[in-house]
Amino acid sequence: MKIGIFDSGIGGVTVFTEILKILPDEDYIYYSDSKNNPYGDKSDSEILSICDNIVKFLINNECKAIVIACNTASAKAAEHLRKKYKNLSIIAIEPAYKMVHDYAYSEPTLVMATKGTIESEKFQLLYKNYDNHQTELLPCVGLANIIEEDNKEEIEKYLNYNLKKYVGKVKNVVLGCTHYPLIQDEIKKVLGNVTFFNGAPNLAKHLKNILEKENLLEKGSGTIEFYDSQNSETKKERFIQIIDKTVN
Repeated sequence: MKIGIFDSGIGGVTVFTEILKILPDEDYIYYSDSKNNPYGDKSDSEILSICDNIVKFLINNECKAIVIACNTASAKAAEHLRKKYKNLSIIAIEPAYKMVHDYAYSEPTLVMATKGTIESEKFQLLYKNYDNHQTELLPCVGLANIIEEDNKEEIEKYLNYNLKKYVGKVKNVVLGCTHYPLIQDEIKKVLGNVTFFNGAPNLAKHLKNILEKENLLEKGSGTIEFYDSQNSETKKERFIQIIDKTVN
């Protein structure tokens, strides 16, 4: 049996690498949905349908647990999927805003996320419960797509334009999209010495705890299968490069 992980593209690799660090012997399927990227521009009903089809694919490929490694999909579809697939463990990423409340409450904070994530009921509840009253919410429209395309020049232009008003004014940055940890260095280049908060390490620990609780931990061969909905070899190559660089 395998662990399935999916995202609207390769951004979820930042979640996957954290999982690999503590569960290296499990077998995995990673599903990159290039065909429907980005999710942040889609309606709730479209996201539900897309995610449901991916979950069916992963179940048909013998997945015992599924990780939603996309904040927009988590915010919009996780609850629906858990109700529909009651016997399947579905673990969903969410912005690490509570960590700011717990560890850096008194410091000014910037939440970077997709428009869909920030406007979602799930995030708004999280924000309301843990608001440190020094937080700016920045819907980064189009940024995930630029990162997905690995367009370094456009990334630099985007960050310089959209982050300039926060320079010297924020101490914490919540990376509310799994694509964004791929450009931490570029963000730091604009904002200076900020502290990043990312939900992936905690998700990895939570996944391990769930598998232990349900007696689903396995000593597999550590295989990784990569699927892309557009069969993109470029995405596959980049995915492998990030895995090798981060984990090996």
